[in-house]
Amino acid sequence: MARVARGSDFGFARRVGNALSSVRASRSRSRSRSRSRSLPRSLPRSRRNGPVRALLIGKMLDGLTGNLEKYLDLVSARQKTVASNIANADTPGYKTQDIDFQFEFMSLTKGEHPQTIQPEGLTEKPDGNNVNLDREARLLSENQMRFNLASVLVKGQLKAVQEAITGGNG
Repeated sequence: MARVARGSDFGFARRVGNALSSVRASRSRSRSRSRSRSLPRSLPRSRRNGPVRALLIGKMLDGLTGNLEKYLDLVSARQKTVASNIANADTPGYKTQDIDFQFEFMSLTKGEHPQTIQPEGLTEKPDGNNVNLDREARLLSENQMRFNLASVLVKGQLKAVQEAITGGNG
């Protein structure tokens, strides 16, 4: 569900956007002038730190959300796998695919891609298909809970960063 930006959210986005614009402008000017004069002297000293602050914020966000990003990637991959299983519930000979969530999350943190497995112990139909729709529905709801948890964590981290930037006055 999309969220409408409130006044404080828009102000935060505008400040970050201004800082990024300053970075771009300073990069183009710094090619022709020395580094010490890359930002205009007409800006107040607090505004001259904007590009540096924007870069630091970007690095901090990468550190905070790195594993959550990988976690959400894995949740997405599992959602696609479960959806594929449901779509092939009537396909003769189709074998259920799944992702060992904990093992694959540890693999993702090492930079590997998630691998699918064929779960054991599922009842096979006479046509060779072993998709159990009740199991797949349970996996969908479990996956939804995992996604909701991760999105709440990301939102909380971003809110903490925003409060740190605005000093709690936002």
